Amino acid sequence: MNVVVVPGADGGGLLRPGGRGAVAVTDLAAAVRELEAGGGAGPERDEADGGANGGVSSGANGAGPPRWVWADTGEVYPALLARGVRLSRCHDLALTEGLLLAYEGRYGEPRSARAAYARLHGLPVPQDHHAPEARQATLFEEEPDPLGAEQAGEVHADQLRRIGALPDPHRFRLLVAAESAGALIAAEMGHDGMPWRRAEHDALLAEMLGPRPVHGMRPAKLQALADQVAAAFGTAFNPDSSQQIIKAFKSAGLTLSSTRAHELRRLDHPGVAPLLAYKELARFHSFHGWAWADQWVRDDRFRPEFVVAGVVTGRWATSGGGALQIHRAMRRAVVADEGWTLVVADAAQLEPRVLAAMAGDGGLARAAGQADLYRALAQAFGGERDHAKIAMLSAMYGGTSGDAPKLLAVMRQRFPAAYRFVEDAARAGEEGKLVRSWLGRTCPPPSARWRELVSGPEGGRAARDRGRFTRNFVVQATAAEWALALMAVLRGLLPDPARLVFFQHDEVMVHCPAEQADEVVAAVGRAAEEASRLLFGPTPVRFPMETAVVRCYADAK
Repeated sequence: MNVVVVPGADGGGLLRPGGRGAVAVTDLAAAVRELEAGGGAGPERDEADGGANGGVSSGANGAGPPRWVWADTGEVYPALLARGVRLSRCHDLALTEGLLLAYEGRYGEPRSARAAYARLHGLPVPQDHHAPEARQATLFEEEPDPLGAEQAGEVHADQLRRIGALPDPHRFRLLVAAESAGALIAAEMGHDGMPWRRAEHDALLAEMLGPRPVHGMRPAKLQALADQVAAAFGTAFNPDSSQQIIKAFKSAGLTLSSTRAHELRRLDHPGVAPLLAYKELARFHSFHGWAWADQWVRDDRFRPEFVVAGVVTGRWATSGGGALQIHRAMRRAVVADEGWTLVVADAAQLEPRVLAAMAGDGGLARAAGQADLYRALAQAFGGERDHAKIAMLSAMYGGTSGDAPKLLAVMRQRFPAAYRFVEDAARAGEEGKLVRSWLGRTCPPPSARWRELVSGPEGGRAARDRGRFTRNFVVQATAAEWALALMAVLRGLLPDPARLVFFQHDEVMVHCPAEQADEVVAAVGRAAEEASRLLFGPTPVRFPMETAVVRCYADAK
């Protein structure tokens, strides 16, 4: 059963179960908890059911807990989590609208539920609240009233109609369910947090930077490097300022077009080495220093803000905390609670396996049935595993340097279906066409600037650049879908109180009691198999998970 949820003031809200009239409740969390526990209202058809598969199956059986329909998971679910309410599945109207708009060739139009309702009724379409112009407007205007339950129901019905009219609605329903499940998981990971030992973090910072400085001062080791830079140039300047760096080198008779590391390394000057060391350490201090920990680590938990589909390929991003850019040294601070452990698992060679499954290339699929795909391919490339890896990565990313052309010729001959699959995607991109992932996520259209470039003297280069993007988009976006399905299924398999606490591209982390570690490892394997089945059906391609059970994240790899 679908249940529309509209939060209101003072913890109340509106519920609209099964298309019936909206019901006002004074305690929304309690009402949602009761409906979730009751399993809905019966066996009516649910357009995107999936309770048995973490909310990502696209079957038609409506039994099980409700599918909660709301405007934006990030605006509704955190308040429910704070009341101890966890839900099995949802339909996020904003995420779904974004997917549909892109598929329909309207990439970038406002995707909020309110914007979708306005389009449905020919009304002025409001900007999304996260857009810069919308944020500016809210400085002078009151926020619009939230979409009502009946209005949200209309948007939901329209989205289901549009999905049903697509050439392959089954796949797109799975994409919507996986994306919405990802929104639930992102909110839960932000709520639960990754175990983080502040004492270990502080000790690491002291080791790398020196004692914590007073506010506004540099750490001792950073200041020592700044002094070395000043001594090398014979004058003090701010090594954090690109303009001052360029000016200092100009005074020394050296020209810089930027202060990027590769530009600095080509210069012969005694200030280069300490300046590069300063920049690296300063970046670490800025991204993971004491101020960062003060903001993002609370109660021995790192609580970042994940953004589902924050990247055009469907990969996640963060709007705060930099969870996807944790410095390797910082893994020492990620330590399980006493009596608990971390199960860290990542998919081995995910993108080549995804290509094998999508392309239906028999030879590549057989190799992808082995634990080490590159080793299984080595014979085709003169027995060299590294040559097999170069060929696969060049095919997916458009590599043309070094041995890539020779190895790609071998791939074209030995694995023609896989080679043709990525070449077709590249050609479509070069021609300004759209490409889609396996489930239907659509790439951005070419910009007006790109169209200007392709008609000019640099047209060939611009076309090839876009071809490299679309070549990889079809693979990377599908890999992101597989990872979402993996997490959604795994979430449904985890024993209580085990929790997913981290996700990065193809890696997941579960925090669980030590005695549950074996059960969690088994669940990871089952989730990988189910994600493969959900996306690709019967296939010889395997998606093995490299799993480590550790107390500290630094020991996982």
